[in-house]
Amino acid sequence: MLIGIDPRVTPELLSTLALMGHGDEIVIADRNYPATWSAAGCIETQVIQYPGHDAVHVADLITTLMPLDTFHTHSVLRMEIDGEPDTLSDAHTAVWELLGPRLPEGGILASLERQAFYRRAGHSFAVVQCSEDRPFGCFILRKGVIF
Repeated sequence: MLIGIDPRVTPELLSTLALMGHGDEIVIADRNYPATWSAAGCIETQVIQYPGHDAVHVADLITTLMPLDTFHTHSVLRMEIDGEPDTLSDAHTAVWELLGPRLPEGGILASLERQAFYRRAGHSFAVVQCSEDRPFGCFILRKGVIF
């Protein structure tokens, strides 16, 4: 039992976040995402399951404990809607509203075409699959440093 950590943070998520280093990436996957396939290429090959939680709740849990990166082309990537790269889904908007105020100075919210997202996610540190059922509700968060 630990003090000061949200009780919704599972031991698997806490351990994964602690093991990640600067620049490592963690995927938040919606319920339609091929999480097991994607996680097979990650450092943590077991999918961290978060049933009953949407992408906003999982992003909240992660970014309460993990700083976002500012030394790269992005702090967070969202999966683009096919054929509509500039359109934000409801899930995108909700996660952006949460993460915008949490970005460190110089942090960047960006996007990635769906197939490129799959390729990148398959080489991330870990995949967290939630019950997000809004289309294209997938994100990659890049771990930053604590100043």
